[in-house]
Amino acid sequence: MKVTINGGAVELPGEATVGEAVRALTSMTSGVAVAVNGEVVSRSAWESTRLSESDLVEVLTAVQGG
Repeated sequence: MKVTINGGAVELPGEATVGEAVRALTSMTSGVAVAVNGEVVSRSAWESTRLSESDLVEVLTAVQGG
């Protein structure tokens, strides 16, 4: 299945979850927020939220600095 993650096309298994999409992009889990098709997905729902073909996924990471 093809989804778009942060503007780029990514091929994922057919029953992929939000958690799998995050792990495909980064090994970080702390300070990460995810939205699917404009809707925020809480971390507690990452493993139970299945993605569908052509979903738009945004994975945002917090950055600290001065």
